[in-house]
Amino acid sequence: MALLEASNISIQFGGLKAVDQFNLQVNDNELVGLIGPNGAGKTTIFNMLTGVYLPSGGDIVLDGKSIVGKKPYEIVKMGASRTFQNIRLFKELTVLDNIKIAYHHDLHYSTLSSILRLPSYWKYEKIAQESCLEFLDLFDMRDYAETLAKNLPYGKQRKLEIARALATKPKILMLDEPAAGMNPHETQELMETISLIRKNFNIAILLIEHDMSLVMGICEKIVVLDYGRVIAEGTAEETKNNKDVIRVYLGE
Repeated sequence: MALLEASNISIQFGGLKAVDQFNLQVNDNELVGLIGPNGAGKTTIFNMLTGVYLPSGGDIVLDGKSIVGKKPYEIVKMGASRTFQNIRLFKELTVLDNIKIAYHHDLHYSTLSSILRLPSYWKYEKIAQESCLEFLDLFDMRDYAETLAKNLPYGKQRKLEIARALATKPKILMLDEPAAGMNPHETQELMETISLIRKNFNIAILLIEHDMSLVMGICEKIVVLDYGRVIAEGTAEETKNNKDVIRVYLGE
């Protein structure tokens, strides 16, 4: 059984059918790329997979349970976390606090304990602080722990958003154009970050990306979308030699 399976999902906005009978399977610890021209429906699919949009038809199953109709925060609890095409950090908070917000699943104190600053509050806050700093160590970002997120370089902001998503302990991580706006050095650093995630976390990754060197270099399976429909699926080699993919996306 696939970790994440979308079966014949569709969505329509007015008279426009943005996604039509889309199917996808992502297995445990698999890295899958979703590519296609602008407007093909890629981010719309991410929004359906994460509860932002409700499909008009079809089903989405995560780890054996349907998530259609679930709220985004419920889907995060069930094991699917994501980043966004436009970076969405808590920019007035520090890097460390951005990670701690995502770490709430391990904070086992009550609201009353936090208001009164009871011993249980300080105990779990200390655990969270140490755990989040160790987490930042994995991404070589401890030196930025007390830096406001808005003051980070662009590439580091992308890295922080990925780290924050991972702090929710997902079974699958969805990255929406993680290399958007990056220079070649930052893109290379991103590839190393994704490799680090594969090495240290036993999770699946689904990514949308236009940087073909990144997609072809790391994805085990690539799904190609055009006008809301899948036109090809296969390995990097199969995808780049597919005539339909060349015609609508890669070019001659």
